[in-house]
Amino acid sequence: LSILLLSLGLGTTLTFASSHWLLAWMGLEISTLAIIPLMSQHHHPRAVEATTKYFITQAAAAALILFASTTNAWITGQWDINFDLHFFPASMLTMALALKMGLAPVHFWLPEVLQGLDLTTGLILSTWQKLAPFILMCQIMPVNSSLITFLGVTSTLVGGWGGLNQTQLRKILAYSSIAHLGWMILVMQFNQQLALLALIIYVPMTFSTFMIFKTNSSTTVNTLAASWAKTPALTAITPMILLSLGGLPPLSGFMPKWMILQELTKQDIPLTASIAALSALLSLYFYLRVSYAMTLTISPNNLNATTPWRLQTTASTLPLAISATISAMLLPLAPATL
Repeated sequence: LSILLLSLGLGTTLTFASSHWLLAWMGLEISTLAIIPLMSQHHHPRAVEATTKYFITQAAAAALILFASTTNAWITGQWDINFDLHFFPASMLTMALALKMGLAPVHFWLPEVLQGLDLTTGLILSTWQKLAPFILMCQIMPVNSSLITFLGVTSTLVGGWGGLNQTQLRKILAYSSIAHLGWMILVMQFNQQLALLALIIYVPMTFSTFMIFKTNSSTTVNTLAASWAKTPALTAITPMILLSLGGLPPLSGFMPKWMILQELTKQDIPLTASIAALSALLSLYFYLRVSYAMTLTISPNNLNATTPWRLQTTASTLPLAISATISAMLLPLAPATL
């Protein structure tokens, strides 16, 4: 396990530190190969299926990245990441990195894969695995602006619409991840720091959400209804975190959305900003649905087994406490980040 986790860290760090396309590609490959055993550690058909799907999509994306960077080197004679890319390889790289991260319209693997994993591996997949392609995407900006805007708007809309009818929490989180990445991509062509801020705030919010579901060991919306008896304090805090993911003031999640909308308006694309803001309402609906199921409904089942809420929890709750505080209370720091 430690070897795999260290390789996971090494792959992403390699990509961060690289200024050569081959090294960046190598880092992405290392982190893909390191997470595969973690994904298939529960020998369950769903887990194996998810791992296979993940491997195929990531291998395809990595091959595309390799092809695009080779083409770029062939046209411009440069392997340097910071050097201006030729238009054609740049568009190909953008699509390959979008496939790596799971941006719409190449997002179809993400909900399926996340649904087949346990919550801890799912957490690694939806936070840590997004970092390397995200940073690469930041480094090749600004490229084909209409393509980037298309990716961003499609992702926010798909992330909102896709999650509406879901009952599985992991799929809801997958669509939430797609929507958030869409917001980051939209603003990335104008202001990379802002995109990074959105990512930095997205990570603790997602971490808190996954850890809450892990603490309640629930993977569907219905099983959340019993959580008031297991962890009452956590159940009271959860709607704040979910609404922070939805981007409501006065919670932390409002800060990146506010600044991104402001930046888009400054760049004189009010239509895109309006579509993004309206798509946030779609996401808000399913966060509200999860909050409602968790805090305002009582589970109707009579349990004959040992009741889970009599048992003391042994898991460490400190990380969750820290991330929950971050995801609810960072908004006053907005002027400092500006």
